[in-house]
Amino acid sequence: MIFSTAYLAPIEYYYHFLRSEESVVDAGERYDKQSYRTRCRIASANGVVDLNIPVKKYANHSLVRDIRIAYDEEWQRNHWRTIVSSYKSSPFFDYYQDDLLPFYEKKYEFLIDFNTELQNVIFSLLDVEQSTKVVDYKDISIDPTFDFRGIKIHPKQKNITLEITPYYQVFAQKIGFQPNLSILDLICNMGPESRLLLLQ
Repeated sequence: MIFSTAYLAPIEYYYHFLRSEESVVDAGERYDKQSYRTRCRIASANGVVDLNIPVKKYANHSLVRDIRIAYDEEWQRNHWRTIVSSYKSSPFFDYYQDDLLPFYEKKYEFLIDFNTELQNVIFSLLDVEQSTKVVDYKDISIDPTFDFRGIKIHPKQKNITLEITPYYQVFAQKIGFQPNLSILDLICNMGPESRLLLLQ
């Protein structure tokens, strides 16, 4: 299966990623803004919040591997504050925050490097023996059925590719259960059980 790079991707992304013996991320695809490449969705007391990574100006038809992260604004500090505010009372945030915090302190030049290293940490927290293999699509051929890039998993796509089994969420009583949030929501609320939910 082939995927776009993603910033703390939604649950459906990991559900499909873990179902293939060899899932890969395409660094050679054309960059598309307003996608999960730079956006994750988490639940706060006031509803669903989008966290977006700003990127430097790029030419039309730029490839993902060439996209650089912008640091003109303090997005790392803002993202981390929002994450802490949203998940500090979740059952497992305290166990995982030391693994996540470095990504909001270290400055990465390229988006693909930031997302890849963060995704590998997520795999570790999920206790799965998998790592992110980054390729250029031109080097491989793939059946469209196994192509999860583009709009198949996209913030604007209303029909997600699986039915998310409801699980405990901190703010569910206030804002209702929110399906298909970032993998961060699942691991902070469900901890070790996250892996079982993804693989069921």
